[in-house]
Amino acid sequence: MNYDEAMNISKVEFGRMPPQAFLLGLLSAFDNRYQAAADKYFKEITWKQFFAIICINLCKEAPTLNDLSEVMGSSHQNVKQILLKLESKGFVAMKNDEKDKRKQRFIVTEKCREFMKENDNQNRNSEKIIMSIFEGVDDMSLKVTIETIIKMERNLIRI
Repeated sequence: MNYDEAMNISKVEFGRMPPQAFLLGLLSAFDNRYQAAADKYFKEITWKQFFAIICINLCKEAPTLNDLSEVMGSSHQNVKQILLKLESKGFVAMKNDEKDKRKQRFIVTEKCREFMKENDNQNRNSEKIIMSIFEGVDDMSLKVTIETIIKMERNLIRI
């Protein structure tokens, strides 16, 4: 595969880069571009802060810092900084675990629930934006991509 032609970028030369290395670079570059675009979407919070809220809501019970770090795939320090910023904006709150008072759990606040509701109602465009990102990607390609990234994730955990 000629990556230079595929990427249509004249400022770099990919040469004979192995496809595995190219894919990792492509995923990193996409993540950066997506984050920059998503940061413009919300006025009050960043994409990483929004992602943290999504992850909190996905948890079956209010997560601890360890739980959330694992779900988000990020370090404790990074997740703690994100949560502190969300807490200062009134989007999350900490509460002590009922069984183990040494553990702190994170919950979304009423302000956060209102923000999510407003965003869902006012910005139904978010679904359209997501679908436009995947325009031309058929279900089979999407399935293979998901399976590939899950395998890569499992391999990364073993390293």
